[in-house]
Amino acid sequence: MRELYGKLLDYSKKDYYPFHMPGHKRNPFSLEKYLPWNLDLTEIEGFDNLHHPEDLIKRAQKNAADLYGSRECFFSVNGSTAALLSAISSAVRPGGKILVARNCHKSVYHGIYLRGLQSSYLYPDFISEFHMNGGISPEEVIEALMREPDIEAVLLTSPTYDGVVSDVKAISKLVHEKGIPLIVDEAHGAHFAFSDYFPTSAVNQGADLVIQSLHKTLPSLTQTALLHRCSDRISSESLQKFMGIYQSSSPSYVLMAGIDWCLGFLREEFERVCDSYLPKLETMRKRLSQLEHFHLVGKEIVGNSQVFDFDLSKILLFVKERERNGSSLGRLLREHFHLEMEMEAERYVLGISSVCDTGEGMERLACAMEEIDRRYSEESGRNFRQPIVIEKEEFHRAVPKMRIAQAMDSPCRKIPLWESEGEISGEFVYLYPPGIPLIAPGEVISGKLLENLKNCAAQGLKIQGLEDFSGETIKIVR
Repeated sequence: MRELYGKLLDYSKKDYYPFHMPGHKRNPFSLEKYLPWNLDLTEIEGFDNLHHPEDLIKRAQKNAADLYGSRECFFSVNGSTAALLSAISSAVRPGGKILVARNCHKSVYHGIYLRGLQSSYLYPDFISEFHMNGGISPEEVIEALMREPDIEAVLLTSPTYDGVVSDVKAISKLVHEKGIPLIVDEAHGAHFAFSDYFPTSAVNQGADLVIQSLHKTLPSLTQTALLHRCSDRISSESLQKFMGIYQSSSPSYVLMAGIDWCLGFLREEFERVCDSYLPKLETMRKRLSQLEHFHLVGKEIVGNSQVFDFDLSKILLFVKERERNGSSLGRLLREHFHLEMEMEAERYVLGISSVCDTGEGMERLACAMEEIDRRYSEESGRNFRQPIVIEKEEFHRAVPKMRIAQAMDSPCRKIPLWESEGEISGEFVYLYPPGIPLIAPGEVISGKLLENLKNCAAQGLKIQGLEDFSGETIKIVR
């Protein structure tokens, strides 16, 4: 009994430092013990109702809209997932067509499934130097809209999990010329609006609906998010209806109080705290940029591979040596230095910093990476200065044979994963984090995909989505 509670309690007493979400970083100064158990109640008299806001919650949502500069804001206590599902459902009729960035989160694909939509894809550019996705090309957007005039909405992720921002302003102009809405998953950019150090928020770049996860980069509890309505292309009534469908009928007042507290922090404290945070972040970035065996990704990628801007609060460390990888670096940081990163990819690790990071935490990461750098030099027996290897590579483009809903609802059978080349997948396959599908139901399983999956598995990356948790079999459409 209480095993999960006990494990969380034990972990909280250890010295592991989080370079991962949630953005409050378990830092007492950011929480101020503001959410004790005695705040957990239900819709009693005087406390309003999230699904029919008329008083406290209505004012809190208006304060959020005023703070971010949107027309209207909806609280989500089911994370960005509920907000994305509601946005898709409001923007596209059942069975309609949506144009989405292929590197969208799995919840976007779930929205496509639930509404029986036909999906077309925008593929991000690939930054070969660092084995990471770039931005979405405005030219590719307009080409897709010209080629498929029945598209009813466009959805893209900006910033990406890695911090890459696309040219939302240019894309929104093109989308609006076709008379349809642009939805932007800005889950990792809830902090953008509050400092010029960060990229400009999509709320101010012409997007019609913008989804933000407060908990990812700000002091708010996990599962708290905002859905901004920025234009009249999507009706308020439709969004309210679907937010009521996709959220719990018993929304947590603890989570709503967390959103309210975070908004107050943004209005009253963020600038002061940011004045302390940014110099420490810049000092850490300067030290990490001087490493021999690793490259700290920064603004040098802006202007290339459709990267319009980059969020410097993301700590993305690329491993230069082909013999080493992101998994080994992440494991080393975890096991030897008690530093937990957000994600391990094939050639890099990703850390999330926030205004709630401590100087001690950032010092620990800088010292750990400098120590690892020295170890690598000693192992190689020389002062290492290997140039970054540039390889021609791009986001894997799957071939769709049927809609996601059609494939998921069709009779399927299981076969060995590694013998599935040429078959039509009946389920998702993705790495988690970040939860971006490598293949979706209804798409042909290619030899290239299986080769990529084998490489990922060999490096200890977490392959998920398959009904078979062992990863040995995959469901294919009969």
